[in-house]
Formats: sequence, C-alpha cells, structure tokens
Amino acid sequence: MHDTKERLSLLWIFALLNYLYADVVALFAIAGTGNSFEPLPPWALMASAVLMEIPIAMIVASRLLSFKANRLANIIAGTLLTLINGFLTFVAPLLGWGRPPAFPEYLFFATIETLATSVIIWQAWTWSEVEASSLSRPAPLALGKGRLTDGSAGR
Repeated sequence: MHDTKERLSLLWIFALLNYLYADVVALFAIAGTGNSFEPLPPWALMASAVLMEIPIAMIVASRLLSFKANRLANIIAGTLLTLINGFLTFVAPLLGWGRPPAFPEYLFFATIETLATSVIIWQAWTWSEVEASSLSRPAPLALGKGRLTDGSAGR
C-alpha cells in the first residue's frame, strides 16, 4: 500500500473500529453490573454523535479530497480526536469528572486509538506534494508482446 490516501483511510477505519468496540465493551461492563445508571443527557449524546462522525467522514474524505485539503483535514481531525481522547481518558477521571466505564479495557483501547490518530497526524504531516502528484497521474500504457506494461492482458 503505497498510496497515502489509501493508508490514511485505512488508519481511520482502524481508529473507528477501536472507538466503537471500546464503547461496546463499556456497555457490556455497565450491563453486567446489574446496577441502574443515569442516562446521558441529550447534549452528551449529540456530542458523541458528532465526535464519531469525524472518523466516519475522514474514511471517505481521505480518499476524495485534494492533497492540500486532505493533508490539512487529516492533521486537524487527528489532532482533535487525539486531544479529546486523551482528555476524556486521562485528565477528566483524574480531576474527578466522571469515571471510565471499564477502566483497564478502556485504557487499552484509548492507547491504541491515540497511537492510531498519532500515526494519522504523522502520515499527513510528512506527506509530500511530490508523492501526491506522482500518484494522482496515471502512468502511460505501452504495448509489448501482447500485454500491457501494467501486467494486464491485452485484448
């Protein structure tokens, strides 16, 4: 996989699956206690929806945006999610603003998520316009011995 657009999209899928499964594990932990819990207020549900829409949108945006917009969007989205994830996982519980629902498991997933978004930021930051422009132009095809030079059969 040499295309940075493809790599970034794949990293967003990886991060999103970790976000989602961390939430599933947290729900299992809550449901397994048998205790009643206070439902989240509507603003918190909406904030969660917006937060999860970012990696969902970045899966597609990473493949479709032009180089400059793509690079900037990945740096901003990756930084935003890394900071929010770090704050909600490490800072908020230390300040007594809630508790992670499944602490060891949640820390595990949060670490993986933070690594994934950090790699996204690094990939976007180091992505050169030279690489982007060379990959966006299709290579010319030349005929040779009944086959195209890209390896597909000539018909």
